[in-house]
This record gives sequence, C-alpha cells and structure tokens, in this order.
Amino acid sequence: MTEKIKLVIALLLVAAGVAGFYLLADQALVLRILSVLAGIVAALLLLKTTATGQNGFVFVREAVLETRKVVWPSRKETVQTTLAVFGLVIVMAAFLWVVDIGFMWAVKHLMGRGA
Repeated sequence: MTEKIKLVIALLLVAAGVAGFYLLADQALVLRILSVLAGIVAALLLLKTTATGQNGFVFVREAVLETRKVVWPSRKETVQTTLAVFGLVIVMAAFLWVVDIGFMWAVKHLMGRGA
C-alpha cells in the first residue's frame, strides 16, 4: 500500500513541476523549465525507494547496455537499405494502382456502366 502511495506522490510531483511551469508564466523561461525538471528529479528520487521504481531503473540500465552491443550499420549500408525500401514502395504503389484500375474496370462492367 505504501508503494502505491509513493507512486501517486511521484506522479503528483511531476504534475506540480508542470503546474509550476504554467504558474511561473511571468518568470524567465529558464526558471520555468527548472521547475519541471525539479518535479521530475524529485519524482525519480522518490521512485528509487520503491520496488517498482528500482525494477524500472534496472530495466533502463540493461536497455542501455543492450544498445551498446548493437552493431550499427555503416552509412553505405543505411543508404542502400533506404534506397531498397523506396524502390519497394514504388513497385508496390504501382502494383496497387494497377489492381485498383482492374477492380474499377470490373465493377463498371458488372454494374453495366462500362463502354
């Protein structure tokens, strides 16, 4: 039960930071942004004390480690893949256009409105 209360309080802290952004409308933008960041940081610190929050932080840490293991494509591979995707899109668009024309012709003739 206390964990749910902490989660609700963390959500309220973020909402308070966002509310501070709008309440400080006549202040400098830096101060307004700092109020949002303060709400987020306070919520994260509170979440760190809950089991759900700790699981979330572990998940994020493991996700970052997994992204470091990824072999990212080179520029050449990226360009080639992008061109292949564009080519396939053009081919599929032409195919669907031809199918659409065929269906339109068939419907016209079935309804007796053909030439």
